[in-house]
Amino acid sequence: MRAADDKAVKTVTFFRGDGIGPEISDSVFAIFQAAHVPVKFEIFDVGEAEYNRNGKLIPDDAFTSFEKTKVLLKSPITTPVGKGFRSLNVTMRKKYDLYANFRPAKSNSAVPTPFPNTDIVTFRENTEDLYAGVEEKISDNEMHSIKIITRDKSERICRSAFDFAVQNGRKKVTCIHKANIMKLTDGLFLDVFYEVAKDYPDIEAKDMIVDACCMNLVLDPSKFDVMVTENLYGDIITDLTSGLIGGVGLMPSANVGTDMAMFEAVHGSAPDIAGKNIANPTAFLWSACMMLDHIGLNEYGDMIRTAIKNVMDEGIHTTKDIGGKASTTEYTDAVINEVKKLLAMAA
Repeated sequence: MRAADDKAVKTVTFFRGDGIGPEISDSVFAIFQAAHVPVKFEIFDVGEAEYNRNGKLIPDDAFTSFEKTKVLLKSPITTPVGKGFRSLNVTMRKKYDLYANFRPAKSNSAVPTPFPNTDIVTFRENTEDLYAGVEEKISDNEMHSIKIITRDKSERICRSAFDFAVQNGRKKVTCIHKANIMKLTDGLFLDVFYEVAKDYPDIEAKDMIVDACCMNLVLDPSKFDVMVTENLYGDIITDLTSGLIGGVGLMPSANVGTDMAMFEAVHGSAPDIAGKNIANPTAFLWSACMMLDHIGLNEYGDMIRTAIKNVMDEGIHTTKDIGGKASTTEYTDAVINEVKKLLAMAA
């Protein structure tokens, strides 16, 4: 492990959200400090409280920071249902064209599930589809939401999935769609998928209708390797794949564009458990480790992942959502103790 010195320090923008966001943020800060990770965070409060206080979901200087650092670690925020501001995620993805949402779901031996061999990576197109938010009011009794699928954006997400498969020794990419009904929009996405697949002859290319995909995922997830899909389907499917491995508290994610990237846990702000010190910070910690990989600090990410695995394998200091009894801070302290052991061994 190389020493963290001023020259090695990398600056990363950090959005500290609401709900359980502050608690799991503190977990990341404490573990990074214990691991001597050479990262400096520029921290900004975002979310509902900021919106109510200043009328802005995200302060202007927070945008400026991300545009400068190009890397963002974002904790969860609360998005009002049916009113108020739009999702911060949608805002950031569209504003900075963070088109590839990468969500890995991998079984952990410390969390027993009926699906111990799950290892699925989903690539979700992040900028269009129904999540583009193009809606219109026809009358008080009729509302329309417009589905938008384009060739160029379909091509780049499909290519991202195939590139990942090649770089990581994966064997198959499955396109998830509903082209039997939405023959123009999903039909275009499916056509582009097979056009891109021709450039990757060593990777098996398959497709599956989204409802059949959901059924097959819970029958035998080992049928799937890498999946690529549109925005709405990807959001739903990755909640399902998180359930296969023990819940959303165990799924990290990245939102990657051409030169900018945002990392976050898949789960939301969970206001019902906020302030109770029972939230599981694992997904956010793993997202932070993905961020470290992205900026070339892989060894620190690997060390934190190893520390988390040791704690989870021991099973004494895990949180309630995965069968344990530990608080957020107890779990965090246990990971810090493992980090210190690993540092001592490497000294």
